[in-house]
Amino acid sequence: MTKILFVCHGNICRSPMAEFVMRDLIEKAGAAARYTVASAATSAEEIGNPVYPPARRKLEEHGIASDGKCARRLTRADYDAYDLLIGMDDENMREMLRICDGDPQGKQHLLMDYISRGGEVADPWYTRDFEATWRDISEGCRGLLAALEKEGK
Repeated sequence: MTKILFVCHGNICRSPMAEFVMRDLIEKAGAAARYTVASAATSAEEIGNPVYPPARRKLEEHGIASDGKCARRLTRADYDAYDLLIGMDDENMREMLRICDGDPQGKQHLLMDYISRGGEVADPWYTRDFEATWRDISEGCRGLLAALEKEGK
């Protein structure tokens, strides 16, 4: 079983969107027995808070529920517990490296590295453009799942 942890700053917008989009894609692909998916934050600012309402509404527009999700913080132990730690932007990646004491096993990647255009996932906290974030996350998750399936993970 491949264990995937999506990571963003607060764990209320991008990383939970990625968590639930990926779960939906995995379920639709009939691959739920092969993957575990979760999300976490690099900061403590939103710990315990639910998915941000506009992010929740964007997921619901696409028939994806995010009920019961509360923000939690990334820990050093997560590095050992997960096979992949997927960040949304370069700042997340820097913080992931700090929290996890580096990345000796090469587990940390940007979500957008799994699609040809690369870059960072648009941050709707600042842009308020949840549609752009949805596009980035859905494309990135499809690319990630395709890469994992190709590798036979």
